[in-house]
Amino acid sequence: MATADDAERRAAEHDTLRVPEAADLQAFAVQLRRMNGEINRMVHGFAGRNELHATDVQALAAILDADEPMTPGRLREHLGLTSGAVTACVDRLERAGHVTRVRESADRRVVHLYYAADAKAAARAYFRPLAQAAGAALSRFDDSELAVALRFLTALNEELALRGAPGRH
Repeated sequence: MATADDAERRAAEHDTLRVPEAADLQAFAVQLRRMNGEINRMVHGFAGRNELHATDVQALAAILDADEPMTPGRLREHLGLTSGAVTACVDRLERAGHVTRVRESADRRVVHLYYAADAKAAARAYFRPLAQAAGAALSRFDDSELAVALRFLTALNEELALRGAPGRH
């Protein structure tokens, strides 16, 4: 996770970097909004088909993408929700068969959340068109271009994390 010190360092480096023209920023903004809209359309479709909330699908993605077993507390921080809202979300996901809660054997107070295998397979099937579109787009670029694109997306996510959502934290 990026820190405020990272932001200050990048701000100092920014003075020596090329500042994109407004038209460049506009073109990126348009394409990012279009991509976000298409992904949101799929997320809402999956949520509706599975009688879930869009936030529940965000929770599933967070559980899937986590580097270590997800806990309700970390999920609360990731989603920016209250403890009660996360409990309701996890309850819905568990009732629907999407996640399981497992108590840590060493410390029974710790609960880990796992994406249920059958539900994960169903989600993969639903989102296969997204994976296919990504694969088709990736095939248009060579490895060095993809490395730059990945660096940009990583940097953008770091910058967004530093700024946080208004009203959060």
